[in-house]
Amino acid sequence: MELIDQHTKSIMEGCKERARDAGLRFSDETLEYIVTNRDMLELHPKVMIPTLYDYWVHDVELLREKGKYELYPSNPYETVINTRPPISFYNDNNPDWLNVMIFYHVLAHIDFFQNNLYFRHTWEYDLTGKALADKRLIARLRSEHGRWVDYVIEFARAIDNLVGYFDGLSHLFRQDRPPFSKRLDYYFDVFLQEVKGVKTAEYVKEIERYNRCRREVGELCEESFFADVVAKNPEFEAFYLKGTREKKEERLDLLQFLMEHSEFLNQDENLWMKSVLEVIRSTSVYFQPQIRTKIMNEGWASYWHETLFLTDDRIKGHEVDFARVHSGVTCLHRVGLNPYAIGMRLFQQIEEGGDQGRLSLEYQRLADSHARKEFDRATGTGRDVIFAVRENLCDFTFINTYVDQDFVNRHNLFVVGKRLNAERTAWQYYVKSRKAEEYRGMLLESLYHPPRIEVDRAKGGGETLYLNHLFEGKPLIPDFIANTMLGIEFLWGGPVKLETSEVASAPPREAGAPRGEGEAPKIHWRRHVYTMENRTLSKTLV
Repeated sequence: MELIDQHTKSIMEGCKERARDAGLRFSDETLEYIVTNRDMLELHPKVMIPTLYDYWVHDVELLREKGKYELYPSNPYETVINTRPPISFYNDNNPDWLNVMIFYHVLAHIDFFQNNLYFRHTWEYDLTGKALADKRLIARLRSEHGRWVDYVIEFARAIDNLVGYFDGLSHLFRQDRPPFSKRLDYYFDVFLQEVKGVKTAEYVKEIERYNRCRREVGELCEESFFADVVAKNPEFEAFYLKGTREKKEERLDLLQFLMEHSEFLNQDENLWMKSVLEVIRSTSVYFQPQIRTKIMNEGWASYWHETLFLTDDRIKGHEVDFARVHSGVTCLHRVGLNPYAIGMRLFQQIEEGGDQGRLSLEYQRLADSHARKEFDRATGTGRDVIFAVRENLCDFTFINTYVDQDFVNRHNLFVVGKRLNAERTAWQYYVKSRKAEEYRGMLLESLYHPPRIEVDRAKGGGETLYLNHLFEGKPLIPDFIANTMLGIEFLWGGPVKLETSEVASAPPREAGAPRGEGEAPKIHWRRHVYTMENRTLSKTLV
């Protein structure tokens, strides 16, 4: 592994100038390394961070990647990591014209890292320096405690997807002085919704009344507004005083809770384990936004490498070569999901919609297909819109907002079904649906969505740690429950209970009520409690 030569660096600097002229924003300093395919394989298990802590699973993954490479050899074009400065790796046999395309792709990734709000907690964070310090810490602890370090790493990594990423991110966007008083927040957020349980229409009327009061009275608005509130609800003041006296419990994710409340971890001889847990947790939190913006990030980079490459005079004579490489990266698969393709085409459609005014309510209300096809207000705001999307959305909001029927029809997209052909004794794939809501649902289903598991202090207490799985329609994977709870029991130092939902056997169908053709069997869920005590797992029905 070595730094790129001065000739290749000059190509990168030229790409930076053109990218900035187009509106991309990124730091001046970047590091580019030339690597071999072997280097890529060795860095891949460490998420391309050479200084990441050592762990035996990395060696297993390396052997797997080498086996895959021997069966299906390929040349990865680039990899870029969100560090300060950003570091990118390039294959050692890329020609200059290909580096132009790849550099644009990388610069768009860096622009995304440094401007998307879901990466806000990484903007002033030196990952490579912190990772090196963590690696040295793990190595020192391993020399003192041997294999127990790897046990703790394994137990922590089993639950590192439960980190409170959004809770931590929210603190970065909280204003020092909130725009509204605590009294007003309590009235709208707690009193109306939880105490009174008002309907949506009445809630909206109260918001309109407050806004009207602000326009008419100005700074004296709140006093006048609450005079009417107390007149209608004399109990409000008592509820507000009680609510402000109640201290809200701090929300801790599972790893934080273990580090803070586990008597076992807080014993003097076990304090070193907390250092290991903190390394695992901070590493997981750092990479959370990359997992949650895969489609947007790759789509943004693909959009810009196409847009900027085609206008670059340095590609002359390599247009066909570019078309071959670009189509291979961004082709729409009939079966399966290509994040480069979906993301790029969504950004292109959003830009086109912004330029034509199709993101307006006026266009959304149109029902006539011909009128929708001919609609064009020539607003020319498409580029501004995609930069705003890049800054504010993640994969879920991106897909949920912009994958509509126009997008599905335009690219001839569909949901694929699978059925058994009894005559041929083979599986057949078929077009199951072309509806946008079903295609959008399929994309959302493919996104990273870890279970939401919280500590229930009321049901636990004493020596028992009680975990509550807030069920969202996706059951936990039974094969992982035993080993994961075994690790939690070790870190907690006592019994652990996990309440979750699982599929129950369907009740018998009523006589004379046969299932209709194509009707899916109804799923019934039941709550169960798993208990891990003395390394023995048991299960009971709630």
